Amino acid sequence: MSETPTTSIPPAKRRTVASWALWDWATQPFNSVILTFVWVSLYLVSDTFLPTEVAAENADGSLVCSRAADASTAYCSGLSELSASYGWITFAAGIVVLLIAPVLGQQADARGNKKRWVIGATAVLALLQFSLFFVYADPQYFWFGAFAVAFGSVASEIAGVNYNALLFDVSTKKTVGRVSGLGWGLGYIGGILALVIVVVVTQLDWFGMDTSNGLAYRLIAAGAAVWTVIFAIPFLLWVPEAPARDERPKVGFFRSYAVLVHDLRGLFKSNRTTFWYLIASAVYRDGLAGVFAFGGILAAVSFGFSANEVMIFGIALNLVAGVATIFVGRLDDRFGPRTIVVWSLIVLIASALFIFLFREEGKIIFWIGGLVLSAAVGPAQAASRSLLTHLTPSNMQGEVFGLYATTGRVMSFLSPWLWAAFIGWFGATHFGILGITIVLAAGLALMLWLVRAPKSSIEQLTNASA
Repeated sequence: MSETPTTSIPPAKRRTVASWALWDWATQPFNSVILTFVWVSLYLVSDTFLPTEVAAENADGSLVCSRAADASTAYCSGLSELSASYGWITFAAGIVVLLIAPVLGQQADARGNKKRWVIGATAVLALLQFSLFFVYADPQYFWFGAFAVAFGSVASEIAGVNYNALLFDVSTKKTVGRVSGLGWGLGYIGGILALVIVVVVTQLDWFGMDTSNGLAYRLIAAGAAVWTVIFAIPFLLWVPEAPARDERPKVGFFRSYAVLVHDLRGLFKSNRTTFWYLIASAVYRDGLAGVFAFGGILAAVSFGFSANEVMIFGIALNLVAGVATIFVGRLDDRFGPRTIVVWSLIVLIASALFIFLFREEGKIIFWIGGLVLSAAVGPAQAASRSLLTHLTPSNMQGEVFGLYATTGRVMSFLSPWLWAAFIGWFGATHFGILGITIVLAAGLALMLWLVRAPKSSIEQLTNASA
């Protein structure tokens, strides 16, 4: 591919870029609707899956589990147990990704089948989303729902490893920032539209349909599956398969682990900045994951948002994040992705502390802090992916992106652990904010200390002032 800016590439290549970016759009309902703002926070980890007599303790809605007086009730303890159980299952899913993601990425590099892995894993993700239609509103279905969501995350990660590696093949060094930003931006906008649809049909009382037994949430999951299938079709049709890397050894699955260890040693010796970036990004990306994982819970429990308010909040956050990501993608190409990551983390930390320190002022503080925070999350994610493309040796694309997913999962215990620990130590949900902030701050420190990417003159001045 020539080093031509995106604005002047032939229409066929623009179609390839757009089709690649639409995969983010296709899978976004799983992230925004299923994982963050609707299905898990409002359905799976809710009193729907508590025993009837325990759920009845809060029949009048008077209990607020962030209050010390209510935290020890059977109702609040039951919700905590559901959250913890879900967390352990997602931890197990993370171990699966840890074990297989780098090897799959390595094999995809060697065999030239990255696109096939994206398509196959996306199909599994769609099937797992559809399976959530059978999670009825009964405690006995909790484990089935939790396993389906957790292993949907595994499928999403496996697809994402190879999807991210294809960024090399649909962009150039000059356009990688804006192409990466376009993908993230379309993802956020897709999340907005999906949440809007959910809000609209909820306001219309599901057109008079009987939504007992969790039918509303089950239909939402099935709709997310259909969305994924439809909008993944352009990727299937118009994104070409990447060629095999002849210089990469073509070995069996288990032998790939020996090759992986050899390559890690080589990466440490020859591309130490890339090696340390994988470590630093693993930490701060877990902080970003914590923002998404617990943001909806924080809104509902600590700030008293209703289910409808949580979804509207999610729409606003996705809108701000999508616009910011597309805009900052252009700044990425100008100033360098490392600068974007560093300043995004600074904004994230400041926003989190703002929410914590001024929480007594109520919902308006969460709105303000959340919107500023969301404007930094998307750019941090997109610039992280862009920075990795600048740091990755050309013959290790799939493998390094596999390591990128893997290292993120290795650290995936940090945010849940510190979130839960701070709540346990101080007895209120809002103290979990401090746990997430510590993870983000640690990632920022590692970036400033260990990662020295090629920099523009402006970025050099930024580092000097820091």
